[in-house]
Amino acid sequence: MAEQAVIGLIGGMSWESSAQYYRLINEGVRDRLGGVASARTLMWSFDFARIEALQHDGDWDALAGQMVDAAKALQRGGADFLVLCTNTMHRCAWAIDAAVDIPLLHIADPTAAAIQAAGISRVGLLGTAFTMEQDFYRGRLEEKFGLEVLVPDAQDRAAVHGIIYRELVAGQILDASREVYKAVIERLVERGAQGIILGCTEIMLLIEAADSPVPVFDTTTLHATAAVERALGVT
Repeated sequence: MAEQAVIGLIGGMSWESSAQYYRLINEGVRDRLGGVASARTLMWSFDFARIEALQHDGDWDALAGQMVDAAKALQRGGADFLVLCTNTMHRCAWAIDAAVDIPLLHIADPTAAAIQAAGISRVGLLGTAFTMEQDFYRGRLEEKFGLEVLVPDAQDRAAVHGIIYRELVAGQILDASREVYKAVIERLVERGAQGIILGCTEIMLLIEAADSPVPVFDTTTLHATAAVERALGVT
């Protein structure tokens, strides 16, 4: 049996979703290899309180520097490729790509591949305000994959963002917030969304397929699955 590649995980943003990455990646390897097989991983886990403060201060240069430091540390530690365990911080993907010699598995790419495989061209995007409003994520989906990306209106974006930062990153899963998200999804579907991207890695803790009238694309699971396939040489 060929040796697995080592997955370098840049996590802690938040640790709630990073824990899901660790679980999903190890379950994926075990399912494919059987027995007690598990993934070969290294993780750099940030203190999210510091990252969150820089995000809301708009200090993306400092954030890029921290992502690069983590990527370099994982490369030195022996990682063969990198997984950035957050959608929002892919705003700094360009800096990571420029700073290290190992590849970064971009979270938008397996998500777009799954959307295309489902025959969908118009999707709604839920995530942090940074992900919904800035171009680093939507632009990649639109320009590289030809998808039409719809985002909620300003009031709904604020509600989605607030629930992520007040509740989900702290492990709080509230039925009332699920209903808020379901209403936002309904409004996106009314505007023509054929599917919904759960474009923040914590949203999968709150929303599942049964909560949406159209297919949902859970970026956490899709990204973790792609990491397993890369590590095992499937892709």
